[in-house]
Amino acid sequence: MRIKLCALLLALAAGCSSPAPTTSTATPTATGTTPAAQPTAGAFALEAAYEQVITQVMPSVVQINTKVGLGSGIVYDTAGHIVTNAHVVGQATQLEVTLATGGASRPAELVASFPEGDLAVIKVSDATGLRPAKFADSAKARVGQIVLAMGNPLGLSGSVTNGIISALGRTVSEPPPGGVIANAIQTSAAINPGNSGGALVNLSAEVVGIPTLAATNPELGDSAAPGIGFAIPSNTATDIADQIIKDGKVTNTHRAALGIQGSGVLGPDGRPLGVQVVSVVPNGGAAQAGIKPGDIILSVNGVETPTMGALAEVLAGLQPGDQAKVEIVRPDGSTQTVTVTLGELQAQ
Repeated sequence: MRIKLCALLLALAAGCSSPAPTTSTATPTATGTTPAAQPTAGAFALEAAYEQVITQVMPSVVQINTKVGLGSGIVYDTAGHIVTNAHVVGQATQLEVTLATGGASRPAELVASFPEGDLAVIKVSDATGLRPAKFADSAKARVGQIVLAMGNPLGLSGSVTNGIISALGRTVSEPPPGGVIANAIQTSAAINPGNSGGALVNLSAEVVGIPTLAATNPELGDSAAPGIGFAIPSNTATDIADQIIKDGKVTNTHRAALGIQGSGVLGPDGRPLGVQVVSVVPNGGAAQAGIKPGDIILSVNGVETPTMGALAEVLAGLQPGDQAKVEIVRPDGSTQTVTVTLGELQAQ
């Protein structure tokens, strides 16, 4: 699982200093044994809820092995379809699937992948005994909601971590050549390599998201940032999975596009300057707005776009049909802002 989030900068503050020693007069106290604190009824109820959720959902979580690595997946239906991350599958077309409940591995093949949104569907040849997971309506997810992340971190099959939903509606870019996750769920549940493609589950035993990446802190040498992970919302996952199962590909990405092919360029100071237009889609939004090959895109709706990743992240927060103000530099050095009616991103 990729765990790098280059655009994320975290500010750390020290706050664990010890108080200076003081002089005081000791007061004798009675000796004896202090009774250990007893768990409350609420703690027992929460523990029982965790156990019930794990019992219900874990049989739907699988381990996916390729020749170059492993990840996790979620049983989607009784026909043998399994939804996972595109980066778990990578370039593989033949895979091995092992159920969290054990048993021999089962061969599987790729149905289709959607790298732009980091989703894929695979299908096992033997669907005997598969238990599909129940997917929640992620539009009803709430900040503060308790969630469990289930998967195979570091190859430890059937592992579970707990946390809460920390934030909703994030837009995060994966390291190249990864995609962009729109409307991502941020969670404090630990996400480690191998968790990708698994299940982020609420206490109703419903999958609310697919754990995909954890943040790293570039100021500390890209070390892991504990408690900051991101999941693809279940509504996005089920929409893409349904399209792939029905049509063998993604037919509607619901993602905005400018209608260009581009590449990042550097400014005179050696820093990323913008996205140079290599080609435009005929009759696409950019072409109709007068954007031409050789132009350099500096910003969209006032948000700077120094790299292709930054441009993709801005577009992920917009919808097809939206109008966007695009600032460009022409080959002669002149600057202009044009209005582009955004089209739909086409799945590759």
